[in-house]
Amino acid sequence: MQVLLLEDEPHLGRAVAGALAAQGYGVRWARGLEEARGAFLELEPDLMVLDVRLPEDPDGGFRFAEEVREAGYKGPILFLTARDALGDRIQGLDLGGDDYLVKPFHLEELLARVRALLRRVSEVKESRVRLGGLEVDLAGRAVFWEGRRVDLSLKEFALLELFLLHPSRVFSPEEVAERVFGDGEKVGAVKVYVHYLRQKLYPGVVRTVPGGYRLGDEP
Repeated sequence: MQVLLLEDEPHLGRAVAGALAAQGYGVRWARGLEEARGAFLELEPDLMVLDVRLPEDPDGGFRFAEEVREAGYKGPILFLTARDALGDRIQGLDLGGDDYLVKPFHLEELLARVRALLRRVSEVKESRVRLGGLEVDLAGRAVFWEGRRVDLSLKEFALLELFLLHPSRVFSPEEVAERVFGDGEKVGAVKVYVHYLRQKLYPGVVRTVPGGYRLGDEP
C-alpha cells in the first residue's frame, strides 16, 4: 500500500514516515505543497496523511485535500494538525477528509487509524483474515499457516495483504509493482515475490490468471 505523507516538520515527518515504512507501507514524504502535488500524480496513493498548516499556506493541507477530491481521488485522507477547534475539524471533514488526528499523538494510534481507513475502502473489514489453513493478523502483521507462525519480509507481507484486502480482484503485474513496491521495482520483482509467498505458504495462495494475479482458493 502506498501512502503519501505531507509534513513540513522534519522530526515528525521522519518519525511518521519511518513508522509507516516499518509496517510495510510504501511512503512518499513531501515537505511542501508543490512536492505533494508532484508525488500525487506519480504515485496514485492508496491513502494520504496530510499536515494542515504548512509554511507556504496555513490551510495548505485542507487546500490540497480539496484539490485532489476535485480531481477524483477516492482514497482515504487523514489530517494531522495542532488545530483542535471544532470548526477546524468540521472544515477538514467537509473538505473530503476521512479522519482527523490532533498533535501531539501516539504513533501507535496513527497506525491503527491508517489500518482502519484502509480496511474501510477494502473488501475486507476484519483485522484477522482466515483462508483455510491460512490465518493473517493484519493489525499485528502476523501470518500463520496451519497454526504455525510464518515469517514474511515486509514486501512479502505487503504483497499478501494486497490480495487479502481485495480477494475478488485481479491485479496486473504492473499494478502490483506500483501498489506494493512503488519504489522503482520492476514487474519482474512481482513474479519473484509471488514465488516466495508460494514457497513459504502454499502453492495456490496467489493464482496466476488471465490479466495478472489474484488471491488463491482455500488450500
